[in-house]
Amino acid sequence: MAKHTIEVNGIKCYSFHGCLVEEEKIGGHYTVNVSIVTNFEKSFKSDELKDTVDYVSINAIVKSEMDIRSKLIEHVGHRIIKRLKQEIKGIQSSKVKIIKHTPPIGGDVDDVAIIIEE
Repeated sequence: MAKHTIEVNGIKCYSFHGCLVEEEKIGGHYTVNVSIVTNFEKSFKSDELKDTVDYVSINAIVKSEMDIRSKLIEHVGHRIIKRLKQEIKGIQSSKVKIIKHTPPIGGDVDDVAIIIEE
């Protein structure tokens, strides 16, 4: 069986996640990448959007969940994965990577990230 993957990469968000009070008030830059394994066979034949996963839906779910404050990006990532499974038909597996740029961890660090695969 062929493996068919849709990726939506580089979803830019400004969100207010973090355990520090400053993060709740100031916010920060995040990038989210989503990868979904599905089956393209129906869309190969029909050439219709209704027969595949719409990238707009993926982006909307990510933006919506990133707008809800959490202390941990792990928590946000879990919510994104859960909604993808609930709202998008035909997902065989999914992967979400959330990158938090310039985290306040007292060092010279570009970013931190979490990856959840289900």
